[in-house]
Amino acid sequence: MTKINQIFINLPVKDLNKSIEFFTKMGFTFNAQFTDENATCMIIGENMFAMLLTEKYFSTFITKPVADAKKATEVITALAVNSRDEVESIIEKAFAAGGKQYKDPIDYGWMYNRNFEDLDGHQWEIFYMDMSAMPTE
Repeated sequence: MTKINQIFINLPVKDLNKSIEFFTKMGFTFNAQFTDENATCMIIGENMFAMLLTEKYFSTFITKPVADAKKATEVITALAVNSRDEVESIIEKAFAAGGKQYKDPIDYGWMYNRNFEDLDGHQWEIFYMDMSAMPTE
């Protein structure tokens, strides 16, 4: 079985300082050791990080053009939290910081999902699952 120790999501951003401000308003913090004028390391959770890289710097790691996340979806980053209230709290902070909802919330009873698009158009889903209430059929 393959086991991964950490995850680093790498996302291109147009304005690094505005992205840092946006995610700071949501309550995220950053690792100064991996932060400079080209990039920052946003701490999502234990062993979970998002590297926010200026588009110019991001392009040094790839051979294809940088996708415009406002025109096409390249990835959905889904983050599980511990309660429906926590979903709402994070989403409210995202909207207050300038994020936008990109589809209606999903409520299956046992799973609750809300979403936002960040300043660069990257799509994020915040969800809560109560596995004990998940249907068995």
